[in-house]
Amino acid sequence: MWLSKSTLCVSLLFAASPVLAETAADTTNNSKVLSLKKIMADPDWMGNAPSNPRWSLDGTAVFYSQKAQGHSHQNQFKVQLEDKKVVALADDEALYLASQQAEKNQSGTNGVFAYQGDLFLIEFSSGKITRFSSDDARQSNPRFVSDEVISYFEGRKIFLYEMSSGLARQIADFKTTSDPEQKASKSYLEQSQPRLLSYIEKTEKEKDFQAERRKQNKISQSKTWYLGEGIDINTFRLSPDANWLILGTIKKSKSGKADNMPEFVTADGYVNNRNVRPLVGTSKPTNETFYLIDLKNQQKYPIDTDNLPGINDDPLADLKKDAAKKIGYKYKELQEPRAIYAHNWTANRGVEWSDNSNNVALLLYSYDNKDRWIVGLDVNKRKLKTLHWMSDDAWINDWTFNEFGWLPDNQTLYYVSEEDGYAHLYIKKGKRRARQLTEGEYEVSNVTVSKDGQALYFKANKKHPGIYEIYKVSLKGKLQALTDLGGVNDYVLSPDETKLLIRHSTTTRLPELYLKALDSEQPAEKITDTASAAFKAVEWQKPEIVEVPSSHIKRSIYSRFYQAKNNEKVGANNKKPAVIFVHGAGYLQNSHQGWSGYFREYMFHNMLTERGYVVLDMDYRASKGYGRDWRTAIYRQMGTPELEDLTDGAKWLVDNANVDPQRIGIYGGSYGGFMTFMALFKSPEVFAAGAALRPVTDWAHYNHGYTSNILNTPRTDPDAYEKSSPIEFAEGLNKPLLIAHGMVDDNVFFKDTVRLVQRLIELEKTPYFETAIYPVEPHSFRQPSSWLDEYTRIYQLFERNLNEN
Repeated sequence: MWLSKSTLCVSLLFAASPVLAETAADTTNNSKVLSLKKIMADPDWMGNAPSNPRWSLDGTAVFYSQKAQGHSHQNQFKVQLEDKKVVALADDEALYLASQQAEKNQSGTNGVFAYQGDLFLIEFSSGKITRFSSDDARQSNPRFVSDEVISYFEGRKIFLYEMSSGLARQIADFKTTSDPEQKASKSYLEQSQPRLLSYIEKTEKEKDFQAERRKQNKISQSKTWYLGEGIDINTFRLSPDANWLILGTIKKSKSGKADNMPEFVTADGYVNNRNVRPLVGTSKPTNETFYLIDLKNQQKYPIDTDNLPGINDDPLADLKKDAAKKIGYKYKELQEPRAIYAHNWTANRGVEWSDNSNNVALLLYSYDNKDRWIVGLDVNKRKLKTLHWMSDDAWINDWTFNEFGWLPDNQTLYYVSEEDGYAHLYIKKGKRRARQLTEGEYEVSNVTVSKDGQALYFKANKKHPGIYEIYKVSLKGKLQALTDLGGVNDYVLSPDETKLLIRHSTTTRLPELYLKALDSEQPAEKITDTASAAFKAVEWQKPEIVEVPSSHIKRSIYSRFYQAKNNEKVGANNKKPAVIFVHGAGYLQNSHQGWSGYFREYMFHNMLTERGYVVLDMDYRASKGYGRDWRTAIYRQMGTPELEDLTDGAKWLVDNANVDPQRIGIYGGSYGGFMTFMALFKSPEVFAAGAALRPVTDWAHYNHGYTSNILNTPRTDPDAYEKSSPIEFAEGLNKPLLIAHGMVDDNVFFKDTVRLVQRLIELEKTPYFETAIYPVEPHSFRQPSSWLDEYTRIYQLFERNLNEN
């Protein structure tokens, strides 16, 4: 039994033992020997990988960003393709760098771009850059309406700039207020003043006269659109010709009660209370109302979404009826269409215009997460058509696979959909049926349309669930693999579509940039080398990607397997201890063949293998990369399929890696912390000890967007929350548990840990748990000292409970 060192509600673990002190420090100059202190140090020691790769406008060079050593600042670099020389750009070259992302006019003579709230023109023949915004207001979204006219935004004002005259004119302004000129009913005193006093009468008549003149003034083509009080603008997308605007508004509603989070370590020495997000299900759904704005003729046309297929059905009706009986409220049938919104998670990309501005498509989601519609609108006919409808009994994937847009023919829509169980590419032209361009047990993303509209480029894990290569598919469905690098690859297509700029990584090497000529059989050429000598000097173990058989479904669970490098921890029965790592987020892939975002954990796993542990890192059901059914297996039962998979992982270790079934530990952060609780609370016979980091303990206290997808809301589906929340199963704890949490975590609140600790105290589980708190840390730790402290405690937990020696 693991005796507690303190009976306090929240207690810190004991001071480091001699073994702990030795593992936490660098005890040798040999860079190939791993220590926690090195692993948890500022990751600058590894070298910082290139990010944000992009092409120059003429395609003769590429640019990338790289975090500066010792600072959060991003340095900028240029690689000239001719000699592949890497050149650091000075800070005063930032304007030049921004110009390389300019939008070209149709004739290709000029480009326009925004930089730090100002607008600039670049003349390509001379390279001359000219600022054409002239006031202190911030301008954004410049684009060419024609070769000589540019549209741009200033807040919610829309302007047109004429290059020939150098003049800008405002064409519209959208305000979420009432029209000040709209006459309200006058009081008795207001009515009597002009009747009794001629001065007042003359003044009022002059005001009316001037207002009418402004309305009749044909020179000024600007109109101020007053949308009313209590309104927020959610969607605002201008057509390429600047004649039309898709406007989406929502009524302001009282959101759920904001929680608050105390900050104990502050500059002034006083506790500061921060307001943080409300809890799941506490905010009222707000329906988005859409309009087509004719800016040229100053007309507003409502877009009717009440006839979307399935919009008047309530897929949660049965659950609501059951919940009403259980909780004790009166069930009410759906009285109006379900609330919807435009999916604008990426800079208004919930609306896509055709290049000729005749057609527009909107990506709409139901607020209850069950339906996705792509609807089209012909601006001349102003009639909404459903181009694609996808409904899911669990939830629609609003996190990814929502790319869509128009091909250059202005008539054909392309989109990504999970409708056949995997994310694939589809096209739909006019009234024709949609046609699937890709198919198979793999996922498509990062779509780029060719200039001629005859092909689409994308990345996919077609070869293997953990290998992402770049592909090209023609409109006839002919598929071509463009890379064969292995690992994980992302890409940017060159302006002339002859090359790929690739960000490539493997399980043992950080991402680097490569160039691949598409007209050559030559392999991709590496053009950056950013990993440090210290990082390269370490003999990192390449994890084996294994397929763990499932005892519950007819599919395997892809996992990273790390074999112990020695027999240091072999016990009396000649078997080894093991640790199972549970990745966070749920919907995340970690058993791919590229560099992991969990790089500290990767290095920690290497250290564990050097000390005789076997490690397994599983992509349990809920993980990304394996299709819709794998993603939604946890619907209304978070923690159940995942635990089945983790238990199968433990069995696989025993059967295949000579692991002692009595010496298997488990740990993870966030979702991984949640699953560590479920493992120890519900299957203590399988796991000998566990560490839950920044863990969710009760899903009713998490955010709405994530949780309502999977569990609906507590009022609609209380059973799902009770089945899925670790605090409901805390009585099952009888193995050593470490709980570690940052106190300023505004994602999973520290309150989650506090509530569970109180529950464990009341259940008299004192001998089995300890709590480590981190006063200045948010969800993802920032201080190396905190990382070191946390992982020292995790390692020591495993040493105490998994090491017979």
